[in-house]
Amino acid sequence: MYLVIQWRRGKITALRRSWPGAAELDVELDDGETVRALAYPELVGRPEVGNDVLLNTSALARGLGTGGYAFVVAIVDAHGLRGADEAPRSAGHLVKARYTPLQSMVLSVDEQDSPHHDLLRDADSIDGLPVVVADLHSALPAIIAGARAAFGRDGSDQGRGRPPRIAYVMTDGGALPLWFSRTVAGLQAVDWIDTTLTCGQAFGGDLEAVTLHSALLAAHLVCEADLVVVTQGPGNLGTDTRWGFSGVAVGDAINAVAALQGRPIATLRMSQADARDRHLGISHHSVTAYGRVACRPADLVLPPEPAALPPWWHRNVAERIAGLVAPVGLHRSVACPDADFSAILADVPVTLSTMGRGLLEDELSFTAAAAAGYWAGQCAAQRHPDRSS
Repeated sequence: MYLVIQWRRGKITALRRSWPGAAELDVELDDGETVRALAYPELVGRPEVGNDVLLNTSALARGLGTGGYAFVVAIVDAHGLRGADEAPRSAGHLVKARYTPLQSMVLSVDEQDSPHHDLLRDADSIDGLPVVVADLHSALPAIIAGARAAFGRDGSDQGRGRPPRIAYVMTDGGALPLWFSRTVAGLQAVDWIDTTLTCGQAFGGDLEAVTLHSALLAAHLVCEADLVVVTQGPGNLGTDTRWGFSGVAVGDAINAVAALQGRPIATLRMSQADARDRHLGISHHSVTAYGRVACRPADLVLPPEPAALPPWWHRNVAERIAGLVAPVGLHRSVACPDADFSAILADVPVTLSTMGRGLLEDELSFTAAAAAGYWAGQCAAQRHPDRSS
């Protein structure tokens, strides 16, 4: 038998940075080694220097992409385990990370004890709400930057008096706790995201939902969002196989948006710098998810073409797009919006990084996401012109 979790004991020696829902720590292990650890206070209580902790070091020991963290499972002080009696119990009955030792109980936005239950009980449509779907969590800030540029950020653009109300729905393809994302924390801090919703096994959003469908309905009816962005959390998983990647779920997301009578907008996962041919240009993740999994048409926003087309552009971009859009494919081709994406992306208040590459190293990745967001912002403004003035 093999142990699938590696446990270590240690003592907190320093409190490092923190952001809403998460605290970064230095922990000295029993053997004297010091590691970085992450604690979620809503799960384990507030960490303090000198506390003994139990850590899960499985991913850290394997060198996986968790940000280099061990994770605090429990905090022990002079009175015993922390967290058990520090806060009132959740009023909810929705269990996330179900039937694991770390399952958490939350109040779902649509369950019977929710104040929104009556509003959502028979809800069945999001009434044409624009919903941008993207594979990678790193696309989120670029999408929102594009949407804000199109809708009008401060009343100076197109005569609009307020920014769009944007809801972010995090699915469970990557990180389960939304608190892990410094990107989301940074975007909420400057009011670029109005409401976060976590669905499936993901948790920690402003609102919890059972499914993507109920999250979308809540974004429309409870949050009154002008547009919605759907991505997995940080930590995209792939196995170098045709079907073994967590981003396959974006095809299912397109179906969910269409089933609820929304307007699905597909973000192309793109790269000009990835050395792997399957991800260079348009990633095979987009080709598979939008071409094979999505059963309903979406708006597929074309990327801006570079001034000098690289030699792989026709094979890895033009041909792959042609297979996805009508008349060959299912989706509606949308010309790249006429916008200054360099200026739009320069205004992003959080770090732009995808697969370890920044804006200068892989601009195409972010401009493709910003183009989808820009189109969504235009759709949102046209849908409710009264809301944008």
